[in-house]
Amino acid sequence: MKIIGLDAFILTAPETGRPHWVSHFVVPRANEILVRLRTDEGIEGFGLATNYTSIAGAIQAFKTGIAEQIVGADALAPERLYQKLFALTSQRLAHEKGWGREPLIRIAAAVDLACWDIVGKAAGLPLHRLFGGFRDRVPCYVTCAYYRDGKDLAELRDEIEKLKAQGHTGFKGKVGGLSLAEDVKRMEVVREVIGPERDLMIDVNRAWDLQTAIEGARLLEPLNPRWLEEPVRWADDRRELKLLARHTRIPLSGGESELTSYGCRAMLEEQAIQILQFDCTMAGGFTEGRKLAALCELNHVHVAPHHDCFIHAQLVASTPAGLIVESFTDPERDPLQAELFENPPRIADGWLTLNDAPGLGLTLSDSALRKYGERVL
Repeated sequence: MKIIGLDAFILTAPETGRPHWVSHFVVPRANEILVRLRTDEGIEGFGLATNYTSIAGAIQAFKTGIAEQIVGADALAPERLYQKLFALTSQRLAHEKGWGREPLIRIAAAVDLACWDIVGKAAGLPLHRLFGGFRDRVPCYVTCAYYRDGKDLAELRDEIEKLKAQGHTGFKGKVGGLSLAEDVKRMEVVREVIGPERDLMIDVNRAWDLQTAIEGARLLEPLNPRWLEEPVRWADDRRELKLLARHTRIPLSGGESELTSYGCRAMLEEQAIQILQFDCTMAGGFTEGRKLAALCELNHVHVAPHHDCFIHAQLVASTPAGLIVESFTDPERDPLQAELFENPPRIADGWLTLNDAPGLGLTLSDSALRKYGERVL
């Protein structure tokens, strides 16, 4: 089944004036690549790639011929096409064209997801069944408690009360941007609101040095976190995670910031994390994500991917290693989750139930595409 055409869009949303901060950077409300592939048999598929850095490099790649590497390929051979695109990161052509490594990895991820969408549609099966069919619904948590200008503990309490009323059973709060004492107080508010029976996860976004992480874990342990996410700074995070694990009973997680599946593999080799949080929309697509999920299963590590619950649910539902998916149910934080699909899977009582439709099982909303999308190819 040959790819005969490619459409590419950049999905963005303007900031509202009160950005959502994590420990040391602003998280975009939307900053994604959307690739839509057409085939000679009339089947179409789409894929997304999430960006936290400038998207200009991806736009430049689309405008200077990256589609020539994709059109004509076999849509039913995603492994072959992924390897071809990833290999460009080490080839002269990329330098001549000005195609940066990160934009190439993002584009390869989006194209890979689009190919798998086509594979599922051609097979007449949703991808979670094609990948293994372990179950058809997965636990789901909400990420919350961002830093915002002027946000005090009363506003934080109101936020968590609202999310609790939506029926969530898992809540992930942000720390690392204030002193330990202030952040512990903020997480105490979250725990107080959600009660002892709901899950609390805590995300540092790589803000702490090792000694701060050790002390932070000690102070947070009474709150019974389900995990402590990316607790140490990027420069030596794999080794420092291993050292931190000796000082805390809180399970550690990481992986979303790795640029490749090889970086995630190295994290597993350190034997420090209990939860791997790779992101198929940032690196590797499902081609690499499936390999990492299998590696996690064989190493007794849970899979809890970063971001985009509607995409990642297909993989999490397919494997016994699949633990949970991450959602953003506040449209101000993530308007794409709220509006991009006509048929989003249902989230209720802490569970996401997958659609039975083939492939990704998702139908793009034309109105959302017009609202947030800029066509670049």
